[in-house]
Amino acid sequence: MRKDDVFFVAALVVLTSLLVLPWTGRPFFAFSEDFPLMGGFIKFFILASIGDLLSRRIANKDYRVEGLFYKAFVWGFIGVVIALVFPIYDRGVDYLQSEKILPFEGIQFFSALFTSVLMNVTFAPTMMYFHRVSDHYIESKKKARSHRLAATLSSIDTPAFIRFVVFKTIPFFWIPAHTITFLLPQTYRVLFASLLGIALGLLLGIAKRATSQKEA
Repeated sequence: MRKDDVFFVAALVVLTSLLVLPWTGRPFFAFSEDFPLMGGFIKFFILASIGDLLSRRIANKDYRVEGLFYKAFVWGFIGVVIALVFPIYDRGVDYLQSEKILPFEGIQFFSALFTSVLMNVTFAPTMMYFHRVSDHYIESKKKARSHRLAATLSSIDTPAFIRFVVFKTIPFFWIPAHTITFLLPQTYRVLFASLLGIALGLLLGIAKRATSQKEA
């Protein structure tokens, strides 16, 4: 195992220990309950950024993510938005079920499934496209300071985004994953969502590596 891999795994072990051990985990979750937006920012800033590192490691065999610090702030912003959005969809589904607009009121699995489906077919594509644009812009800006947002928008392969992200990752990854998310107690939902960023980084890294091998 390479030295940088050892450091990466050690950092993951330390971070996991801090979340699991009661004398560090409990204060953090208590803080997240008292300040959910700040908690969402911290969780995504750290954990989703690990997904970026993992994706880079698998695809390019190193951890040199262009603009990692700026990308982490974007993830943090997304964490804040998700902390706002989760209760809206969760309570919205409860309301729709109570009004008999959606069936199976009181059955937790179906409530979680409906919440996941509604969130992922309405909010998720916009959020994912924003993340795709911000990623490309940050990387391009690091390479050329004269780069403009308009150039990023014109260079995004929107049909490929729709084919892969909207029609593949949403139904086959995000909807099942977020169904599990909404089955969890509310305290752990944003944390689990940020951990999914690591899983997504793994999937994207494998996909990028497979694509580069085909092109070679």
